[in-house]
Amino acid sequence: MTSSAPPVAPSRSTGIGLRSERGPILLSLMLSTSLVALDSTIIATAIPSTVDDLGGFTQFPWLFSIYLLAQAVSVPIYGKLADVVGRKPIMLLGIALFLAGSILCGLAWNMTALIVFRAIQGLGAGAVQPMSITIAGDIYTLTERARSQAYLASVWGMSAVVGPALGGLFAEHLSWRWIFWINIPLCVLAGWMLWRRFHENVTRVRRSIDYAGATTLTVGSALLILGLLEGGQAWAWTSPISIVVLTVGVLAIVAFVLLEKRAAEPVLPLWVLRRRILVAASLVSLLVGAVLFGLTTYVPTFAQDVLGATPVVAGFALATLTIGWPIAASLSGRLYLRCGFRVTAIIGSVLVVAGSAVSITWGVGTSLWSLALGCFVVGLGMGLVASPSLIAAQSSVGWGDRGVVTATSMFARSIGSAVGVAAFGAIVNAGIGATPTGPELAAATHGVFIAGAVLSVVMAAAVLLLPGGRPDTESHEVASDPAATG
Repeated sequence: MTSSAPPVAPSRSTGIGLRSERGPILLSLMLSTSLVALDSTIIATAIPSTVDDLGGFTQFPWLFSIYLLAQAVSVPIYGKLADVVGRKPIMLLGIALFLAGSILCGLAWNMTALIVFRAIQGLGAGAVQPMSITIAGDIYTLTERARSQAYLASVWGMSAVVGPALGGLFAEHLSWRWIFWINIPLCVLAGWMLWRRFHENVTRVRRSIDYAGATTLTVGSALLILGLLEGGQAWAWTSPISIVVLTVGVLAIVAFVLLEKRAAEPVLPLWVLRRRILVAASLVSLLVGAVLFGLTTYVPTFAQDVLGATPVVAGFALATLTIGWPIAASLSGRLYLRCGFRVTAIIGSVLVVAGSAVSITWGVGTSLWSLALGCFVVGLGMGLVASPSLIAAQSSVGWGDRGVVTATSMFARSIGSAVGVAAFGAIVNAGIGATPTGPELAAATHGVFIAGAVLSVVMAAAVLLLPGGRPDTESHEVASDPAATG
């Protein structure tokens, strides 16, 4: 569908202005990313006080589901818009939505209102996360990108450690509302720094907007993720509502594919599904999301309810995963410049498989150090898999397509996380009773760890599809075998 007054947009030759300062820009991106990362973890420890204040105990899982849902369905649309109007406007829009959502969450008068306002936060996060990665890919060369991605990954690591503790402190000594209000000065600072320091050279050309594609993609993705998140939990998989939600979601996605074949400017070009390197990167990202979610969700539960650890100690065991990730990501650049993206990702996938194999041995008598070691090894492997696969995808396209490619990878990771929620939740629920005992939980979570190990092996197979050879650092493109783009 073509707008009667199409917007102007940068051409594929658009770049970053000479007045841009990379240091302050990266700091702004890290600050923006920290907001998204913190709000993914900080609310968990404040749930009891929030429920005491607002009520709605049965509704509180939606605080997490709606955030993930809004973030996931908006990522591909923001990615396309970033290639149309530039990165800066979309990033600032994301920060503004996140700021508005945070203010409204802090003012929420009941659980329903808080859930709605969390959706607004999620829409902001859907722009902030992929735009941070895309802008970093724009302003840094292929040689430098691994280090910049490691800085962004380290934000997630620190947030995983700081978030729950900070949420607990606010809930206990101030108010759960400060969990959201603390975002206000941080959003303002991040937006101001980006506004002042980041400049894009924009060559304006007229483009059409794919409204029909955007609508069907949003509806289809939202319904599918909703069905995966709530199926087997809020309603039975075989219930009429589950069947209707999933069926309509599938039909909307089919309609989206048919529309994209005819669209002049598709919101998610189908060529991203025809190039091997992009398919491989998205498949790896999807599996990273699934494996990661299995560990981050059930390692703390296993540590507390099976091993009897305190929440702080359980958090430490999981934090080793997010510590290992940025360490490996910062080193991945040297590896892929010397050995190539595929070899680097293979090394990482071997580490993920090894760490996942350790998790299969966990049981009632397992030490917390074994949990920490397994998570740390998986984190190291993830840093050597996730960063090179994403950078390989970014480097295979020009400026005008980098937003779509990055958003596609992030969308795949969100889908992987959503599928992980459903699959791992079904495994655990099938193995426990109404009042589960320690041995029951040990057996149920053991099934999750086995499933995670199987997925890690599939991920190891997926990285074989990445391009071989070493990247061409002169042209900043992927120097690979011809089949990589076929």
